[in-house]
Amino acid sequence: MGSASIPAPRAVFFVSDGTAITAETLGSALLVSFPGVPLDRHTIPFVDSVDAAAEAVAAISSATTTDAPPLVFTTIRDLAVRQRVAAAPAIVIDLLGGHLREVEAALGVSAQPGRGTVHSLGDLDRYHDRMWAIEYAIEHDDGQSLRALDRAQVILIAPSRCGKTPTSMYLALQHGVVVANYPLTDDDLPETGVPSDELPRSLRPHADRLFGLTANPQRLSEVRAARRPGSTYSSLAQCGREVRRAEALYRQHRVPYLDSTDRSVEEMAAVILATLRRREAGTDSTRRPAGADDRSIS
Repeated sequence: MGSASIPAPRAVFFVSDGTAITAETLGSALLVSFPGVPLDRHTIPFVDSVDAAAEAVAAISSATTTDAPPLVFTTIRDLAVRQRVAAAPAIVIDLLGGHLREVEAALGVSAQPGRGTVHSLGDLDRYHDRMWAIEYAIEHDDGQSLRALDRAQVILIAPSRCGKTPTSMYLALQHGVVVANYPLTDDDLPETGVPSDELPRSLRPHADRLFGLTANPQRLSEVRAARRPGSTYSSLAQCGREVRRAEALYRQHRVPYLDSTDRSVEEMAAVILATLRRREAGTDSTRRPAGADDRSIS
């Protein structure tokens, strides 16, 4: 008997009106029971309006084939939005009421007993990619290394204590994104005669991979004071100056950015991932500050 041919990857979408962390976690917990099925995963967060749902449906439609419609795992509360996504040319599984049997029927494969665990490695290549991304993030944390910056998918830049490190580690651990992060400090002031809003020299060749973070100066001062109380580093004047300079730098060089003050690391990662997808798709030509458009995201 000849060996069976390897099937093409099946498109899978995780769609949510929030960060999509729950949809991805629960959907993956079901999919891990089908280790022999290759998957092409896509995450679409913040689908919280009918217009956003229409955009999600368009993305799902582009991955639709006659032989293998995509699987769509959703965690959407609003009925109108949920119904719009349910109209996609796909097998849509509402995780609020979904069951393993639905996944079996969709994939045409019986679940393997004992495989249904969130902590299974599942795709070994995907696991190794994430481990390498974590090693890269550790090496390139807080500007400690400038080696192989050309391999970074994203370079986070921000004043100290704006959330670069936890966001970098979350992106690497949960999504396998190759991330470096670089602190914007007084040491980055350019040489005499160079405009004061110039990017640090080591980052200039990689300007198209930058993503900035900022924070409320008062809150930033409080966070820094817990680490170095009474220091110039934690003073409100110093924090305000650094934040103003960083935001001016982002605007000057059209670096997308967001305010980390009231956001969880999951929310920040979701916004950065959305920006990365637009860049890879070639639809992020304006590179507007993410903070300008995304401040109302809850």
